[in-house]
Amino acid sequence: MERRVGTVLAQVARLMRRAFDERAREIGVTRPQWQVLSVLLRHEGIKQGGLAEILEVEPITAGRMIDRMQDAGLVERRADPADRRAWRLFLTPRGREMMERLQPLAIETSEAALKGVSEKDQEDLLRTLDTMLENLTGRPATTASWSE
Repeated sequence: MERRVGTVLAQVARLMRRAFDERAREIGVTRPQWQVLSVLLRHEGIKQGGLAEILEVEPITAGRMIDRMQDAGLVERRADPADRRAWRLFLTPRGREMMERLQPLAIETSEAALKGVSEKDQEDLLRTLDTMLENLTGRPATTASWSE
C-alpha cells in the first residue's frame, strides 16, 4: 500500500488531538472549548461569524458553544460599537487562566510527538507544512492557520 502525505498527516493530527484531549479533560475542558479559547487568544474581539468560519462550523453551532462558555465564565460577548447587531468575543480572566493551564499541555504533547526528531528536521517539517498551507489556502501560512 502506497503511503500518502494526507493520510499520515491525518493520523498524526488525530493522535496528537487524542493525547491532548485526554490531558485537557483532566482540567475540565472539551476539544471544542479549547479550540474556541485558542482562537480567542489569537483573535480577541473577533465576531461570532468569524469564529465560526475559523472553526469551520455553522454560525448557530458557534453561538451555542459561546452560550455555554459564557455561562461557564470563560468568554464574554461585548457589543460591537460599529454594528448594533454584532457581538465581539473576548476571553474572561477565567478563560485566560484556562489557556495558561492548557498551553503547557500543548507544548508537552508536541514535544512527545517530536521526540527523536532533530531541530533541523522540525524546521524543515514546519517549512513544508507552511508551504502546503499556502498552496491550499492561497494565503501566507502565518494568516492561513489559527492553531499550533
